[in-house]
Amino acid sequence: MDCRDPAGLLAEACAAAGRPSVGAELIRAGENTLWRLPGQVVARIHRTGRTAVAARELTVARWLHRHRVPAVRPLDGPPAPIVVRGRPVTFWHELPPHRHATAPELAAVLRRFHRLPPPEAELGIIDPFVRLPDRIDGATTLDAPQRGWLHARLAELRTAWAELGAAAGPSTVVHGDAWGGNLAVTATAAHLLDFERTALGPPAWDLTSTAVAHDSFGTLTAPGYAAFCAAYGADVTEWPGYPVFRAVRELRLVCYALQQAAADPARHAAQAHYRLACLRGEHGPRPWRWTAVD
Repeated sequence: MDCRDPAGLLAEACAAAGRPSVGAELIRAGENTLWRLPGQVVARIHRTGRTAVAARELTVARWLHRHRVPAVRPLDGPPAPIVVRGRPVTFWHELPPHRHATAPELAAVLRRFHRLPPPEAELGIIDPFVRLPDRIDGATTLDAPQRGWLHARLAELRTAWAELGAAAGPSTVVHGDAWGGNLAVTATAAHLLDFERTALGPPAWDLTSTAVAHDSFGTLTAPGYAAFCAAYGADVTEWPGYPVFRAVRELRLVCYALQQAAADPARHAAQAHYRLACLRGEHGPRPWRWTAVD
């Protein structure tokens, strides 16, 4: 968010969209900033330079709506994001009260999602390493050897990902960040949301997010993971390329924690550096019992 005048930025965006902003309530200030507006509308403010990402979110949401897949819905109006002070802003219908999806609920939606024909609009190829160099360089709680280790690990995994090539299977539309928090379950349906990373890629990438919850972190029980696999119809951990996908997902979660630690060291530095130490082999084998970083 624009730290100098967040309310002013929101007011400008709402004025450009013809929406009232008086009485707006902050929902979340994180990777993106969400505001609740009058009339059950949510304004989503992206970071500077993320206009193409915001436009892709609108494209994917409208594509899902055409295929009758429940998902967050953008308001009718301009087909492209509104850009204010370099920040893209989009407007969405607010979901009714909801909860995070269970593993089987997520699997059932992913099974359907991965079978959809791609939209006509170009989505691009999944980049599992997007923003990681910037997060490593911006991690103010790291020392030089730690930063060097992370860059070396990133380079190693880029090579390993590329070497998998066709072995990763045929590309479909993948969500890109498929975890239970990105499937909102209401009283009537399960709604997909957060399409920043949606692209063409191997479905195994989406399945890995749940697999590491069981395999790496121990936050999903064995029966819970078995139910996920049964609902989807496959177990990604049985694929020989899974260790590479798992390592990439783990690195992403370490770098995200380091980004949050740079913004609030008191809350997040200990967890971020515990995660890094796990990757470096300092806390034994998986599962490592990582705790959430918001």
